[in-house]
Amino acid sequence: MNVFSATTSALLDIIEIVLNFYIWVIIVGATMSWLVAFNIVNTNNRFVHMVGDFLFRLTEPLLKPLRRVLPNMGGLDLSPLVLILIIMFIQSFVHHLGVG
Repeated sequence: MNVFSATTSALLDIIEIVLNFYIWVIIVGATMSWLVAFNIVNTNNRFVHMVGDFLFRLTEPLLKPLRRVLPNMGGLDLSPLVLILIIMFIQSFVHHLGVG
């Protein structure tokens, strides 16, 4: 294995790790929004507010355009699910780049 292919392989591995981390951020953000919506956690708590704001700032730039494209499903927001599926597609693509 030469230096170029090793560097490329390491870079693709890092991209996969970041995408996996972002999937977990989306899941935690969606769960947090449900907990706030059902009044299980209180956003008046400073820590809860900081965590919620952090997750919102990480996920909203990619979820907002999806919400505009997806049809209105009443109170059901499918944008996190669609974004996770898009990320999984990108992960599969990156994996196949590394194999080939």
